Amino acid sequence: MTLFFILLFLVVLLLTGMPIFAGLGVASLVIMLLTEGNINSVADTVFAKLNNEALTAIPMFAFMAHVMIKSKVVDDLYDAANALVGHLKGGLGVATVLSCTIFAAISGSSVATALTIGSSAIPQMKKFGYRGSDAYGIIAAGGTLGILIPPSGPLILYAIVTESSIGALFLAGMIPGLMMAVIFALFCMVQASFRDNITAVEWVGWQSAMGAIRRSIWALLMPPLVLGGIYLGIFTASEAAAIGCLYALAVGAFAYGNFGFKALWECAYETVRTTAMLFMILAAAAVFGHAITIIRLPAELVEIVISQGLTPILFVFAVMAVVFVLGMFLETISIILITTPIIYPAMLELGIDPIWYGILLMINLELALITPPVGMNLFVIKGIAKAPLGEVIHGILPYVLLLMLGLAIVMVFPATAVWLPTIAGFE
Repeated sequence: MTLFFILLFLVVLLLTGMPIFAGLGVASLVIMLLTEGNINSVADTVFAKLNNEALTAIPMFAFMAHVMIKSKVVDDLYDAANALVGHLKGGLGVATVLSCTIFAAISGSSVATALTIGSSAIPQMKKFGYRGSDAYGIIAAGGTLGILIPPSGPLILYAIVTESSIGALFLAGMIPGLMMAVIFALFCMVQASFRDNITAVEWVGWQSAMGAIRRSIWALLMPPLVLGGIYLGIFTASEAAAIGCLYALAVGAFAYGNFGFKALWECAYETVRTTAMLFMILAAAAVFGHAITIIRLPAELVEIVISQGLTPILFVFAVMAVVFVLGMFLETISIILITTPIIYPAMLELGIDPIWYGILLMINLELALITPPVGMNLFVIKGIAKAPLGEVIHGILPYVLLLMLGLAIVMVFPATAVWLPTIAGFE
């Protein structure tokens, strides 16, 4: 019952419009005052959590993404995908998913992916006969790949909270992320076969297609440079983020020639604003984790799990159900930082692989981005398309089922997530 009341209290606080860090902080301070009578340990707890060099990867990956977006690299990326597959029935949808997949490996943000790709793709799809709802669904779902395909901000946060390897989690997200992209692309083609109004883009020929790919080469080189360096052991995740920043600046300033000091200031400002918000949330989550440890909530959960004789798969299934419900009301970062400190000790007791669970959590959080009433990608699409929210929701419903399918596949076949980290030598 303690767990229920704490979660209920947190959800009520957040639904009032209170910022995430404030809601976590208030709940934590109330618990500490009621149990210890003071809050003397807050400063030490926050310092211990934020004094972590792995955190430097977050602002640098965010800055890298802002620079690539500001440089308009994504325009060439979408043109190349469109030139390759746009002439197929449903090819524009496939091109959109392909663009989202590659951009997800650049930005690490689902909202940024949906916003950036959607601005170019939605008008194009409507021009060639796609229903508005179909186009909105493709963009909203494709955008969710940003938190699964590395580099991913939520994956980094999960790694920090659980003290897992960022490199292992990045590797673990690749096969499930590509799997979901393939599932989305196949569905686009099947759906298009039932739509008489959809027309294919005229095939531009191999010469033009290769020209489009050459123009997008700077975007295509980013994922191998950043992620390849991590997996080959050349540099750490933080060093990879720094290399990515330098590469993005060089591409914007020299290859595209459209990135000056004004753009640099704007990207730096947005990065600082985003990072400050994330670090405040992370600090509040650290205090929350400390507070629930004081009242032995994680330990009690472990005892309950053991006494009930839950198998690891039943435990994970129950947690996934809770996360799915929370995803309808809370955003992704809140869910990671509220639930993980509570259930992590029980996971370890049951022998559940935290890398495998982390990928299941990310897929479930993808669902949170597109499930009403507060799915962030729904409101992003509504904003850029000026469309009724009901129409956006109608378009996303098939993709909710597809993500559930992906979640089930990874749950039944853990190797889809843990195979790459295992052969790469991660424990």
